[in-house]
Amino acid sequence: MSAVRIGLISDTHGLLRNQVKQLLQSCDLILHAGDIGNPQVLQELTQIAPTTAVRGNVDVEPWANSLKITERLNVGKWSIALVHNIDDLILTTEQADLVVFGHSHRFLEEKRDGILLINPGNAGPRRFILPITMAILTLDDKATVEKVVLKNKA
Repeated sequence: MSAVRIGLISDTHGLLRNQVKQLLQSCDLILHAGDIGNPQVLQELTQIAPTTAVRGNVDVEPWANSLKITERLNVGKWSIALVHNIDDLILTTEQADLVVFGHSHRFLEEKRDGILLINPGNAGPRRFILPITMAILTLDDKATVEKVVLKNKA
């Protein structure tokens, strides 16, 4: 399997930063873990690369009705579960190699019970005092996560 670069973002809340768009240009796939904020964000993402997104707790307008709470993808030998709030996913019954989630606005990369959990953090408007982050996931024989701290300007 040749390496696949996947852009991981979450909690854009209607803001797709220029820096995010530039970083995603080098990705083969984009995963958005919810709290998208408006349909224009998804339209812009799909112009950059194939995009899979899930509904977050702020995605309540009619445009978001077609989004699922969880999505499952296979990329090469890797199975990925995508969800906004990790509490909506039961890891023992919905096995995956990786779980990508959002909601907390905090970056996380942690292995739990053999499953790699990744929260790319908040790529939208600054919330609280947390850094603005996203991640680039590279999948080949192993999974490599690069945390990207974004500038606080759109």
